[in-house]
Amino acid sequence: MEQKRIQWFASTETELWTEKHIEEADSGNANLAFTNERFQPLEGFGGCFNELGYVALQHLPEEERSSVMHALFHPEGEHKFSICRLPIGASDYALEWYSLNETDGDLNMEHFSIARDQKYLIPYIKEALQLNPDLKLFASPWSPPTWMKFPKSYNYGTLRWEKEILEAYALYFVKFVEAYKAEGITIHQVHVQNEVVADQKFPSCVWTGEQLREFIRDYLGPAFEKYGLDTEIWLGTINAPEAWDEWIKKKATDFDAYANTVLSDPEAYKYVKGVGYQWAGKHAIQRTVQSYPELRYMQTENECGDGENTWFYARYVFNLYQHYFTNGVNAYIYWNMVLEPKGRSTWGWEQNAMLTVDKEKRAATRNPEFYVMKHFAHFTSPNDRRVGLKGPLAGNAVAFEKPDGTRIIVLTNPFKDTRELRLSIDSKQQLFRLEPESFHTIIIPRG
Repeated sequence: MEQKRIQWFASTETELWTEKHIEEADSGNANLAFTNERFQPLEGFGGCFNELGYVALQHLPEEERSSVMHALFHPEGEHKFSICRLPIGASDYALEWYSLNETDGDLNMEHFSIARDQKYLIPYIKEALQLNPDLKLFASPWSPPTWMKFPKSYNYGTLRWEKEILEAYALYFVKFVEAYKAEGITIHQVHVQNEVVADQKFPSCVWTGEQLREFIRDYLGPAFEKYGLDTEIWLGTINAPEAWDEWIKKKATDFDAYANTVLSDPEAYKYVKGVGYQWAGKHAIQRTVQSYPELRYMQTENECGDGENTWFYARYVFNLYQHYFTNGVNAYIYWNMVLEPKGRSTWGWEQNAMLTVDKEKRAATRNPEFYVMKHFAHFTSPNDRRVGLKGPLAGNAVAFEKPDGTRIIVLTNPFKDTRELRLSIDSKQQLFRLEPESFHTIIIPRG
């Protein structure tokens, strides 16, 4: 029987996803090796369904549109997305502000409606589900309906902390899950608020840790129990701590101010199945996992750049993947999967996307961060497990092991010169010459 060989795929700025030749190493010290450590299981990778992404996709001819969707979602595609996000109401990449109930004082949610979503988000999601029926979905609001807020505005402000408003807002979540179920779409998780410290000009709402604790414990958790929902409640998405808030503004936004405030309360904790972190949340993930290792974790929104889609920024993003996985997350979620060039938001800024669609040329471009995602996602699957690495290159690498014993290493050479990877595999060394500023995926079959 022919022995399965090690495979190696590399990407540089000028040569993307090319299979490389592996050399036998001569004598010398290995600079990367596996340990016997086994860590968190992988739940997968994904992106966010946004209105502007769906609009961009409409510019493509049917064949190319199908190719893009296949690359993202099909189990035999390039990314094989297994868990994705959607907004509850308008995100900052909606075409305009909206919520799912703007009828002032409708505490019983009699006017709740997902009619807007049936035009953009639901067709986008259903197309993905046709390609991967096992795709899991989680959702979060950027802002409650304006009449539930003080001041009455879709951006900035806070939820009105009144019992009848809190009960109505919990019911808003219930109605959302039920309405999507009626469309044949399962919402597997809800995260209470997108970016709890974001006081922004786009749809947003500020929460304290104490407010999250009380809302989950006394309103949202009991409402899901009352209506028999099996949708998970997650503490997310937390975008704190910002380093300067702690000492310049004298404003507590760290692990203790959010995750620990909620999770240290037994009655709130019993409803929480996981924690979602993004942006400045990267500074709190390590302490949260250390304190609550039994929970599940997710990086919920990739930091999204400036619309230039450069190789330089892709290298920064690679390090975010490495940071979050080595600190315990089970899943990594990109932000906008598809946008028009420059990725301009309705609210005025520009962001990166994995693919950009030129409206005039009716063509899609795979950007550098498409390949960062491919290096992590293409050969991995849910239920793979992160495993330990040691050696000088371990800080630039992540490794996973499949149930059949196949091991996958994803790593980068961050330097401007070629570096040698001397990989120790079952008491032997293999030599990989890593080109400058490059990404790599190495697949090692079970020996």
